[in-house]
Order: sequence, then C-alpha cells, then structure tokens
Amino acid sequence: MPKLNDDIDALFKLPLTEFVGARKALAARLKQNGLVSEAEGVKALAKPSISAWTVNQLYWRHREAFDELVATGQRFHKAQVSGKMVNMREALDARREALSHLSELATEALRDAGHNPSLDTLRRIATTLEALSVATALSATSLSDGPTLGRLTEDIDPPGFDSLGSFAPSPAITKRTAEPLHVSPSKKAVTASSKAQAAVAEASRREERQARIDAAKASLQQTRKSLTAARAEARSLEGAQKKAEATAKEAAKQKREAEERFKKASAASTDATLRAQSIAVELTKATKTLEDAKRDVEGATKELEDSFRESA
Repeated sequence: MPKLNDDIDALFKLPLTEFVGARKALAARLKQNGLVSEAEGVKALAKPSISAWTVNQLYWRHREAFDELVATGQRFHKAQVSGKMVNMREALDARREALSHLSELATEALRDAGHNPSLDTLRRIATTLEALSVATALSATSLSDGPTLGRLTEDIDPPGFDSLGSFAPSPAITKRTAEPLHVSPSKKAVTASSKAQAAVAEASRREERQARIDAAKASLQQTRKSLTAARAEARSLEGAQKKAEATAKEAAKQKREAEERFKKASAASTDATLRAQSIAVELTKATKTLEDAKRDVEGATKELEDSFRESA
C-alpha cells in the first residue's frame, strides 16, 4: 500500500517527541477505515532511539551525503573482490570522509532538534552508519532481515566475522604467482581466506575507531563554536549590565534631585499658603475698617448737612 508506506515514512521524519502521538493517530485512522491488521502493525512500530532517529534524519534530509556513504561501501566491496589494494585504500579514505561529513550533519541535526550531541550518541551514530555502509553494499534499499533505511528504531552493530568473510576476495584472485612450498591446495585456500577475513575485520575495526575519532572531533569543533558564541554573549550581557547600572544610578540621582526640588516647592507652597491666609485675615480687617470709615463719613456728612439747614 503506497499510501500507508508514505504515512509510515512520515512518522520517522517527524521530531522524536512527536513520534508516539503521530503513531497513535495513524493507527486510529487505519482502524477507523477498517484496516485493522495495518493499524496493529503501526502500533507495533517502536519509537527510535535518539541515535537511530538521527540516522533516519540523515537518510531523509541529507540523502546525497547518505548515498555517498553507501557508494563508498559498494566501491570498497568491489575493490576487495578485485583484490586491488589501491582501490581498497581509496574506498576506505572516501568512506572515512563520508562518515566524517555525516557526523557533522548529525551534530547539527541533534542541536537543531534541541538534543545534546554527546560523544556517546555520536559514537553510536557513527557505528550504525559504518554498519550500513557495509550491509548496503549487497542491498541498496534495506538490510537483510532488518529494518528499512529511514525507519531505524535502534542502533545497528557492524557485521560479524562471518559476514565480513563474504566480502573477502576469492583465492583464485589473490593467488600469488609463486606457489608456497609444501602447502596443499586446500590448506592454501583456507589460509588465504582466513588472512583476507582477518584483513577485512582489522580494516573494519580501524574504520570504526576512525569514525569515533571523527565524531569526537566534530563534537569538539561544535562545542568550541558554542563556547565562543557563549563567551561573546556573556561579554555583550556584561556590557549591557554595566550600561543598565549606569542608567539606574543616573535615574536615582535624578530622582533625588527631583525629591529635593519637590521638598523645596512644597515648603514654598506651604509658605505661600500661610501668607495668603494671613493676607486674607488682614484684608478682612481692612475691609471692616473701611466700611466703618464709610459709615462715619456718611454720618458726619449728614450731620453737616443738617447743621447747614438749621442755620438757613
């Protein structure tokens, strides 16, 4: 069912914190549509570990870099079959570079999603990527008896010694022109195969160690960048704090000056109020005196007029 496959792929593309909720919603929708067995299959999907989720994101979001890693594994396999050591070294160098690039992308993906790209997480991611580079040399779409690419739910260990034996060159190709003395053909074939398997196993171990080193370097580089950014931000905040303290001091000074001016203005207002009250009292007295004087003048004027009339 292409549509169901697309829906399942969409689950593994989501942020890790949204996986469980989206899985429940998809299962409920399938069950509502009568697809009971499909709904049960979706319910059974395990939530990926943080490292497996990151590898899935590399597959979905950085397919070109992921495919380059797969291609290096296939080139390494072909070089082993051909027995050309130069091509094997070139393939190993290319795979190491691809793993280093993917480790940097993994660090960015983890940080962007709010996760901590610890050395242990990056080591597990590198181990899974290395295992995929070997396993997908035989199949470019899925792992044998394992999960589909882009839908990983847990880490994948590198292939065992028996699996590595299938990548060893055939005895006919690695046969030397000068035959060893007193060695039977069967023993010679077993010795050549064992040496080839041991060489491949050692190469795989070296690749794993190098992948861990590359992952640690990528994490250290990213941590240094974060430290530099944090220091710059700290200096900026220190400058802002000093500026804020200076502004606060100036504001406090202005507040004190304003309080002093307010006190003086309040005192002057109080004095003016008292003076106004005093003047009002004096004005009342003066008004009364004036009225009394007016009455006296009116009385004297009337008295004088009466005296004139009597004289006449």
